Amino acid sequence: MIRIYHNPQCKKSRAGLEYLKAKGVEFAIVEYLKNPLTEKDLEKLLMKLNAKPGEIIRTQEEYYKKNLKGKKFNEHEWIKIILQNPKLLKRPIVEGQYKAVWGDPVERIEGMKE
Repeated sequence: MIRIYHNPQCKKSRAGLEYLKAKGVEFAIVEYLKNPLTEKDLEKLLMKLNAKPGEIIRTQEEYYKKNLKGKKFNEHEWIKIILQNPKLLKRPIVEGQYKAVWGDPVERIEGMKE
């Protein structure tokens, strides 16, 4: 089943959710702020996204601007930072069995399969 990593407070995340509903796709919602990802979950998600941890960071977040901007981190350090500050994770992320996409714009979600 497809999963959407969702933050109900985020306009882009809500748009991704509505897109999936409109397409009639079966999916599960993962509210990752309430149910934090494990390191293993995040590593698997990164693999499916074909992305490095630094590529899925929301640079407009206040925490990023105050504490991380301009600093260099290796992949393991970025993973730890994301796990400790899950609001930094770009959203929505839609995950299928073999692939995941960042759903901004929502058209990127098109064609996602279980």
